[in-house]
Amino acid sequence: IITAREEETDAVLGLELGADDYVVKPFRMRELASRVRAVLRRFENSARPGRAFKEGELELDENSHSVTVRGEEAALTPMEFNLLATLMAEPGRVFTRQQLVDDLADGGFAGLERTLNVHVRNLRTKIEANPDDPRYIETVFGVGYRFRIQS
Repeated sequence: IITAREEETDAVLGLELGADDYVVKPFRMRELASRVRAVLRRFENSARPGRAFKEGELELDENSHSVTVRGEEAALTPMEFNLLATLMAEPGRVFTRQQLVDDLADGGFAGLERTLNVHVRNLRTKIEANPDDPRYIETVFGVGYRFRIQS
C-alpha cells in the first residue's frame, strides 16, 4: 500500500487486511524498489525448495542451512550464509556491491556498500584455504564480486 495516510491505525489495518507493506508518501524510490524486490524474493523463496550447491571442496545446502568446506562444517553467520548462497546461485555473474546490499537487505542487512567488504573478508576467512588469494569469491575491482567456477 502506498498512501498519504500516516496514522498508525491505518498502517495496522492495511497490514492486517493482507498488505505486504505500507509505505507513506513521500517515499524514496530506491527504498521502494528494495521493498518490492524483498517481497518478490520472499515469494520466490517460498515457492521453491531449498537449493544445494557444490563447487570444488565447498558445499552449501539451503535446506539444512549448512556449509561444508573440505569436509568440515563452516560456522557462518546468517549474513555470510546468505551472501555465499546469493553468489553460488549464479556462478560467474558479477554482482555490484549495491546489488548485493539490496539482495541482503531483507535479511536484516542495513549497511553501506563498503560494509559489505567486511562481510566478504570474514566469509573468505572461513571458506578459503588462503583468504589473501581467494579461490571462490573473486573481487571484480571497481564493480563488486563474483563466485568463481573452478576449472
